[in-house]
This record gives sequence, C-alpha cells and structure tokens, in this order.
Amino acid sequence: MLDAVFFREIPEFELAAVIAPQEDSPALSKARSAGVAGTVVDPELFPSTASYCKAVSNKLKDMDIDLVILADYSMPLGEVTKRFRNRIIAVCPCLIPAFENFKGDMYQVLHDRGIKIAGATAYFTAEDGGIGPIILQKAVDLEPGMSREAIYTKIREDAESVILPEAVKLFCANKLECDGNLVRISGNK
Repeated sequence: MLDAVFFREIPEFELAAVIAPQEDSPALSKARSAGVAGTVVDPELFPSTASYCKAVSNKLKDMDIDLVILADYSMPLGEVTKRFRNRIIAVCPCLIPAFENFKGDMYQVLHDRGIKIAGATAYFTAEDGGIGPIILQKAVDLEPGMSREAIYTKIREDAESVILPEAVKLFCANKLECDGNLVRISGNK
C-alpha cells in the first residue's frame, strides 16, 4: 500500500495513518519512514477485548477514516466491523473458500500438501470479523519442491500485493457495490 501511495497509483487515495498493536510493529516503522502517521493502540492497556476494540474504533473515528485496510493485522475488531460495514478491506493468503477457516501457518500447509495452485483473496470483512464478500482473487502457480519461504514470497509478491491495492483502487473509484454476500464491480459484467 505504501508503494501505491508513493507512486500515486490510486489517485483518490490518501493513507492517513497506520494503527498497530505494538510500537515495534514493522508496518508502523515502514509507515513512519514513509512519512505516514503511525499510532499504537496497545491491547495490554485495556481491561477487555471490547474496550480495546472501542479504542480502535474511536481512533478511526477521530481520524475521520473512510476505509480501513487490514494488512497483517490479526487483532480483534469488535465494533469496528459494525461502524465500518463494507468499508474494511482485508487480504487472505488463499483462494477462498479453500482453507477459509484454517488457523495456523498457511504457507507450511501449502508446502506440506504439495498444493499446485495457491493465491490470495481480497474481501470486505464480515461483521463477525471473518471473511465477507469477496472483491478480488488472484491465483499463482507453485512449483514442486518450493520451500515454505518461497511460497510465502510468491503469494505475498505476486498475489496479495497486487490485489489489495487494486481492491482499494476500486473502492476509491466507487466501483464496488455489495449485494448481500456478492460484490459487483461496475464496468465488469
């Protein structure tokens, strides 16, 4: 996303801030280095998950955010999903519905099972924080014998980093319309 901002690939988009749960977050460091505001909302400072989610939601509201992008963010969302319904875009390192509810190291499973085609899915987050309406998917071919690290890099660089900015671009251009659990992209049949 930082590259998309730097190279002005999404004309209607401004990356207002990066919120992370810890000060040592790599995303926070990269954002600050690129001149993007970074904020820490530390879950350890809150007595409950609900109060943490409320703090994140209030921070987003205070910053007048239109779209939330989840990139390597695995903390609970709680009320954020209600406040930003169909305005939270996330990416998953698999082609949904394959491995949809999988918990664990996706890349190791792809390696161990000899998966030939993998990829990523960009989607709107559901109210329960799970996978909601699918925006885009991109497949990548995996070569026999690829290491877990090579699979991770291939999916990250050739799928996730392609479709996440594209989904944000479509959102910013008002080309996404949710119809129940389906996303329609205007201009596409």
